[in-house]
Amino acid sequence: MDISMILKAIILGIVEGLTEFAPVSSTGHMIIVDDMWLQSEQFLTKYVANTFKIVIQLGSILAVIVVFKDRFIDLLGFNKFHKENIQIERRLRLSQVIVGLLPAAGLGVLFEDYIDEHLFSITTVLIGLVVGAVLMILADRVSSKEPMIQTVDQITFKQALFVGCIQCLSLWPGFSRSGSTISGGVLLGMSHRAAADFTFIMAVPIMVGASGLSLLKNWQYFTFEAIPFFIAGFISAFVFALLSIRFFLKLINRIKLVPFAVYRIILAFVICIIYF
Repeated sequence: MDISMILKAIILGIVEGLTEFAPVSSTGHMIIVDDMWLQSEQFLTKYVANTFKIVIQLGSILAVIVVFKDRFIDLLGFNKFHKENIQIERRLRLSQVIVGLLPAAGLGVLFEDYIDEHLFSITTVLIGLVVGAVLMILADRVSSKEPMIQTVDQITFKQALFVGCIQCLSLWPGFSRSGSTISGGVLLGMSHRAAADFTFIMAVPIMVGASGLSLLKNWQYFTFEAIPFFIAGFISAFVFALLSIRFFLKLINRIKLVPFAVYRIILAFVICIIYF
């Protein structure tokens, strides 16, 4: 494999890392770079290209785990220094995460084949980008200057379930998991940061599960020729997702969702120009 392929893997990883957890739709961005590069390489069959996308997504997931490592240690009960009353509180928060991820996980399992066959098109992604942007603008319009819920620890079971239901919108390609769930949280009275924290924490188990199953189905495509391409993309996605998440979490309470919504509309316009 020549150096140009490694550079392409790095650039694709950068795109994935910067967009997977920002509310801008990684799918919309990957459509553009996929058509420009992945389809132009002879050794990258459809199945190898799809496996590469799974690998770089895992790089982004690892970045979330690193950023929220202390939170995950608490959620899983690995912190031996907690007192009993804090352990009870921790178990409740873990239950809230489970409640939040169940709706989208259930629908994803039931309709996975239908989504893959019928919803992954330029038109459906454009719809997801624009409608998702409208939802984000609406969330910012009705958000309170002093949200009732300032931290993720204040989220109730009912609110976690509602955010989980809103997350089902992200099954529509282009809608964006973080865009839908942060908007849902803000509509419920959460601060943008609390909604973002809950979104990222909730995304890990569902994405690890989905990506893990996909890897098992595509394990045979980890050929000697493809592995350097996969490794370069994985590392690139991890590094830039790490930077992107930290930057996003520092700014989200200040800039909120409207700038991302405007960007999504511009992206939809660019995709229209390219493909139509």
